[in-house]
Amino acid sequence: MIEKYPKPSIVEFNKLLGAIVKMKHYAIVVSKYRKIELLGVSHNVYSMNILINCFCQLSRIDFGFSVLGKMLKLVRFLRPFCMFDEMTERGYQPNLIAYSIVLKGLCKTGNTDRAVRFLRLMEGRGYEPDIVAYSTVIDCLRKNCLLQEALNLLSEMKGKGIRPNIITCLIHGMCNSGQQEEATRLLNEMPNVVTYNTLVDAHCKEGMVSEAEDIVDAMIKRAIEPDVVTYSALVNGHCLQNKMDKARRVFNLMIEKGCAPDIVTYSTMINGYCKGKRLDEAMELFHEISRNGPIPDTVTYNTLMQSMFQLGKVSTACELFRKMLASGQVPDIVTCLILLDGLCKTGHIEEALKLFQAMQNSGLELDIVPYTILIDGFCKAGHIEVAKELFHQLSNNGLKPNVVTYCVRINRLCKEGLPDEAYRWFGSMGDNDCLPNSCCYNVMIRGFLRNSYTSKATQLLMEMVGKGFSADIITATLFMDLIIHSNKSILL
Repeated sequence: MIEKYPKPSIVEFNKLLGAIVKMKHYAIVVSKYRKIELLGVSHNVYSMNILINCFCQLSRIDFGFSVLGKMLKLVRFLRPFCMFDEMTERGYQPNLIAYSIVLKGLCKTGNTDRAVRFLRLMEGRGYEPDIVAYSTVIDCLRKNCLLQEALNLLSEMKGKGIRPNIITCLIHGMCNSGQQEEATRLLNEMPNVVTYNTLVDAHCKEGMVSEAEDIVDAMIKRAIEPDVVTYSALVNGHCLQNKMDKARRVFNLMIEKGCAPDIVTYSTMINGYCKGKRLDEAMELFHEISRNGPIPDTVTYNTLMQSMFQLGKVSTACELFRKMLASGQVPDIVTCLILLDGLCKTGHIEEALKLFQAMQNSGLELDIVPYTILIDGFCKAGHIEVAKELFHQLSNNGLKPNVVTYCVRINRLCKEGLPDEAYRWFGSMGDNDCLPNSCCYNVMIRGFLRNSYTSKATQLLMEMVGKGFSADIITATLFMDLIIHSNKSILL
């Protein structure tokens, strides 16, 4: 391209730069920028915007300001060598996009104060910030828990035609910070179905379902009809409290009101039934979807299969998996892990191994989780050597065991009557930058106690307490039993 004569215009170069940006190779764009300049091709506002965006994506806001300085003389932000006159002569005048890119970069890198000042500067330069610019700053203030500042900015903007998405942003932030009362007051000023839904969902997730229902009543009084999102939030609230009969009443009510449940609503109900071990009712809903509802998604299938495995219905779970494949739904990594874990825990270790090998051959990038599941499965099946071999394969695959992997291994060795080997594994955790947590300490201490290593168990208990951990109920009970039967304190 650069060998062409005459040289390509900046428009053609911008197409190339834009394509490289889409591939997220921001550093390459920066390097090409100077080369284009050396070719004698003048940059325009669009190419400058691309460069500013790249610097912001690379978290180099200072360089972004330097580029902006070539477009406008912003003395408070710029380095002394900024050549405004030269840039102006070459036609560089920043537009709203350039300002917005820098504003977004400031917010992304946590420069909240500078973002607010920059917003003021934009206004002072005659650029009225649009809804995107305002939302960016308000969201930044919200994420930094500066809700009062966000509200102050909102108050200033009331005369400028504020759109509901900014209100929604604030309400969401308030709810996340436990400021439901303030959020409700704000809602009363500018209600719409989206903002109501945000508030209903937040109350339900906090277990305040009764208050959420009051909000829905207020919606209806204001002639704002609840939609599928509203009803789904209420259904979820009841499910989280294991009040499935109430969840079902809301589910039936939405249908009576002519609001068809979507797959999220169905999946929420199914998940609630599964957690309550009411698999038959979950399957009734699943069959209802199959007849006249939305298409079941991967989440729906995963929820049901996990419940089936937990209830020991292995063949039913495998049959559902086959139906999932036949329906055209593509299993995700969660599906594979549910199957792997279910097969291991129900003693179908050979089928689990075949699935694991299929996962490897499929090109999936496997992390430590499937290995841990399989190691645990082999340990429980009594195949200690196979589990050990699989453990040693981790490093060959670029993986490090995590605390769960170690706990599984240590627990199984203790149960096999090998506390000394278990303790060697416990001591080697630091070699993989994996320090024992409370669970690991408790597992190891219980292993010592059950194998009559009372002195070592006591020493490790003291070490655990010294590191800020405490014995769980099982460990404490074992110690109490030991004290009672020995008729003396082992801690003296």
